Amino acid sequence: MEYAYLRFYSELQDFLSGINRQDPIRVNLAGHETIKHIIEALGVPHTEVDLLLVDGKSVDFDYIVREGEYISIYPMFESLDIQPVSKVRQKPLRIPRFVIDTHLGKLAGYLRLLGFDSLYKNDYEDDDLANISASEDRILLTRDRGLLKRKIVTRGYLVRADDPREQVREVIRRFDLSQLTEPYSRCSLCNGLLIPIKKKLILDELEPLTKKYFKRFKKCPSCQQVYWKGSHFDRMDLLIQSLLLNSSKKQD
Repeated sequence: MEYAYLRFYSELQDFLSGINRQDPIRVNLAGHETIKHIIEALGVPHTEVDLLLVDGKSVDFDYIVREGEYISIYPMFESLDIQPVSKVRQKPLRIPRFVIDTHLGKLAGYLRLLGFDSLYKNDYEDDDLANISASEDRILLTRDRGLLKRKIVTRGYLVRADDPREQVREVIRRFDLSQLTEPYSRCSLCNGLLIPIKKKLILDELEPLTKKYFKRFKKCPSCQQVYWKGSHFDRMDLLIQSLLLNSSKKQD
């Protein structure tokens, strides 16, 4: 029997249930198996991986593992640019554009509130999610590990938290997005970018008290929803502050 040895680092060890996470894992080789096949057989979605080293040399997911090789598997690097050495993907993983699983609707709404491009529909099928992620280079956010194992999906993240607000903090930490937030820049309903609009152009769409007391407005050109800093604005500010609380990248 031929063997290879795998070592998973950092949060990738979360997927290794029932396996000693501290020591290299010895795996049996059946012959002509790719690294992608082997790591996913152990429960680690390939979308969680950003760097593969075989005996110190960077390789891609299609690399055929050979007897006796020592493989180091690393998660996404948040503050270190490894693009010049990583063979795993053609473009950097950390692109803050998302497509979001149907079970994570509140997460999608919160990410839009913070200004992140987040596609979401409550009737997306798994095929839709995978195809959108692949064709538009969007990070697929899901709690379905099997969905992330699809070969077509190259950018994705398995959301761990149950609570939607903690999910937002988790995603911000994971992708180091705390400095990229732009609250109130996107439509919470359809994800469109909001644009300033003159009050006189939307008078027919406003209630009498809104016309009287407010001067500045934004409108979504996609769904035509109008936004302004109404009585709910202070409450929304508090919500944003709570979403960003403890969301900065944790230091080792």
